[in-house]
Amino acid sequence: MVSSQAQYFSEDYANARSRFLKAGTASGAQLHELLLEEQGPSGEALAIDIAWLGSSNPARVVIHSSGLHGVEGFAGAAIQLALLDQSLSIPKDAACLFVHALNPFGMACLRRFNENNVDLNRNFLPSDENWSGASKAFRLLESFLNPQTPPQRDFFYLRAAYLIFRYGLRPLKQALAEGQFEYAQGLFFGGKQLEKGPALYQSWLAEYLGNIKRGFAIDVHTGLGKWGQESLFLESSAGDEAELATQLGRKVTSDPAQEGVAFHIRGGFANVFDVLQQQPEVCMITQEFGTYPSLFVLYALREENRLWHYGDATVEHPVKVRLKKAFAPKSTKWRTHVVSRGVSLAKAAMRYMFG
Repeated sequence: MVSSQAQYFSEDYANARSRFLKAGTASGAQLHELLLEEQGPSGEALAIDIAWLGSSNPARVVIHSSGLHGVEGFAGAAIQLALLDQSLSIPKDAACLFVHALNPFGMACLRRFNENNVDLNRNFLPSDENWSGASKAFRLLESFLNPQTPPQRDFFYLRAAYLIFRYGLRPLKQALAEGQFEYAQGLFFGGKQLEKGPALYQSWLAEYLGNIKRGFAIDVHTGLGKWGQESLFLESSAGDEAELATQLGRKVTSDPAQEGVAFHIRGGFANVFDVLQQQPEVCMITQEFGTYPSLFVLYALREENRLWHYGDATVEHPVKVRLKKAFAPKSTKWRTHVVSRGVSLAKAAMRYMFG
């Protein structure tokens, strides 16, 4: 055991992956590797890694995932290391799965988006929706959000303050971040098709979890909400807010926009389980940890996107450092709190599922 839970945090993708695989092996987990064609900034291999504990043919399963938003993955990866470092009680008909770095390219390159600039939490459109569209507000603000120049001072905060005064903060949050499918180099781009990483993961789910009867999924994110604040969003219909709040010992909401922290989105990750043919009951929770004020986070995303498309996008660049700070603060207190809350939620989910 490490002396501080904050030490479960890694400083780059390669180290996080190495630690995850080592911890998975030490815990006796079966390891699965979904290898991507792309490489990391130092030529390292990129993969969605899965550590499987418990029955090879489970009826009940708890799935803990990290890194859907790339650079946000350091928190979820730390929680997974802490869980793998403990003895978990899993019934004979059940399994616990840890899915590390759903967007390994973004985590390795310190991006929220993937190799095609796609926001993977907007990339799971239902089959009856078209890969097109952007809100009127996003179209009006696209040039402000996505200037076609390298990072430079351009009075971002003054301009943002004017927009908030004119339209209001919550309406702007919803309009900007719900997802758009028109501007391929813009923020929150949902893509034009299911991306390779998500497709690999869905195929894996269909192959290995086709016989489950019940599932509970936790997907970890950072960057929304007040410093250190934990928010739990129920992303599926398979679950009741009141019952889950009682069972998990904390507040759960199915309406993130009502909480004023998050927003409704198109193509959300909860749709990933639609691929399971038996249509099992899968309850999915997004666990979100707040960091810095929303304008700081938006500015960090905006500048990194400019750097990626129009500048010299090395991981050592100050813009990249600022983006990582926005989603994985170095504060020992913040990191300890995140790991503690993450571990306790996962264990509560196991008690709820496994009895």
